[in-house]
Amino acid sequence: MKLSDLRSAIEAWDEKGAPSRDEVLRVVGALVVALETGEVRAARPVGDGGWTVEAWVKTGLLWGFRHAAVVDLPPAGPLAFRDKELFPPRGPSEIGDVRLVPGGSAIRRGAFVGAGVVLMPPCYVNVGAYVGSGTMIDSHALVGSCAQVGRGVHLSAGAQVGGVLEPPGAMPVVIEEGCFVGALAAVLEGVRVSREAVIGAGVVLTASTPVFDVPRRRKLERGEDGILVIPERAVVVPGSRRMSDPWAVGEGLATDAAVIVKDRDERTDAKAALESALR
Repeated sequence: MKLSDLRSAIEAWDEKGAPSRDEVLRVVGALVVALETGEVRAARPVGDGGWTVEAWVKTGLLWGFRHAAVVDLPPAGPLAFRDKELFPPRGPSEIGDVRLVPGGSAIRRGAFVGAGVVLMPPCYVNVGAYVGSGTMIDSHALVGSCAQVGRGVHLSAGAQVGGVLEPPGAMPVVIEEGCFVGALAAVLEGVRVSREAVIGAGVVLTASTPVFDVPRRRKLERGEDGILVIPERAVVVPGSRRMSDPWAVGEGLATDAAVIVKDRDERTDAKAALESALR
């Protein structure tokens, strides 16, 4: 099915009303294949360094979830599974030149995983996600629905990259190429981490998280588009911010914040490159 026909069919569903179940399975099935090959992405980079959302892709996935039946999936030993028929986990023969270490990881149908990606168990890559070549996804890490992860990224143990299907026009979480996301860090809705940035262990970022850029003496906030952008090569660590309410001050209360302490340097590069020996 041509991409232009695929897009037109999905966009027409919102305009003309509910399609038949058979049509949804046929069209969304083709969309799932296009996502897996990387021919289609839920969001894509544009020439000026920004990103644009392909809302029709997310719309198609939502229609798929709405109409697909829950079916029995092939068991894994004594474990039984049931899921939507359009989005089962992909088998080893379906994921190409990827190192999938035994232990319970899964790549769901409709996710792109590039050559040379390493997945340590257990981790999960959800539908619509894009994972660039040479990326490492460590144990207990999650790449959420439609999240965009670039080439050569390291998601450390327990790292969470949030997913977003609704609303269709919302920007998925973006981790650009060469980034390092530390253990138990979470990059959630409305955040874009620019290339080669380092997100320290335990940092939690959402679009509403205050980020204090100490080297440049500024506070970063979401833009008019609702996106919080972490600058290229920034090193972000957990911090706190004193509350201004008098009672909170008296109790010594503070809220979480994120702090850019420096830009990435040779020492940081060396620490972030240690995992290359594990490939």
